Amino acid sequence: MIKDKHVIEAIGRAKVTIENGKVTKVEQPEIDYCPIFNKYHKMEKITPEAIKKNIQYRIDDFGMCTPQRKVRLDDMLSVGISEILKTNKELGNIDVVVGACDGVGTLLMDDPEIIQGVGGRVSALVSTTPIPEVIENVGIENVLDPKTASLDPIAGLKMALDKGYKKIAITILPSPLIKQIREMNLPDDVTIYILVAHTTSATEDEIKDVFEYADIVSGCASEYVRKYAQKNKAYYYGDKVSMYATSEAGHKLLDDRLRKTGKDLSINVYPQNDEDIPNPLL
Repeated sequence: MIKDKHVIEAIGRAKVTIENGKVTKVEQPEIDYCPIFNKYHKMEKITPEAIKKNIQYRIDDFGMCTPQRKVRLDDMLSVGISEILKTNKELGNIDVVVGACDGVGTLLMDDPEIIQGVGGRVSALVSTTPIPEVIENVGIENVLDPKTASLDPIAGLKMALDKGYKKIAITILPSPLIKQIREMNLPDDVTIYILVAHTTSATEDEIKDVFEYADIVSGCASEYVRKYAQKNKAYYYGDKVSMYATSEAGHKLLDDRLRKTGKDLSINVYPQNDEDIPNPLL
């Protein structure tokens, strides 16, 4: 029997282990402050104790990493990656999202509510084990490997192509896979949108690839994302934890979400306001 064990990189890029619905391990965070968590959770300083409390709240609130996992949730942020994807699926700009879910692994999502529910309130998955109830709720036919809940974005992308999807968005972490995806030999009628999250502590070479090959990136607490955004005069929304468009296609996806929510469109005014940003930038 596979042990129930889920490892995520959460607030402050701290690695957290969840087993049987309980937080069993929290490693030291790499940053001390995040304005998003201070705003929504009054977390003035990121500590292992504060992280454990927040993760247990998520487990109790929407069943993260448990059979009680809710896969349809309301918007968490006004303009996060999952919100951008949800809106652009509703508008018909994308057909499917290749992503990852706790208890499921890599999966395809073509339901806007599931796109938001899966991605809106979770952190980066390092590893996960299958939870049959969650797999059933997202549709076993949409899951890359229901037996192992494996995390393999390239295999997920190939699954989407095999199913005939044409406008495919993929969420991914900074890695050489971004360049690999962009250089794939694809049919002429297929478009791939690459959205990059969890950039804190990413290397300069990884972020260079993001700005060359991806479409949207979350600033998180990345020093290099802010550096290359200014260098490239990338369009962005928000100053505290900015969302940057790294391509014209990404700019359209970002602004379509902003129009939907009635907010001002993205700007490329630099230098950015750095009065209330993550600390330290890494």
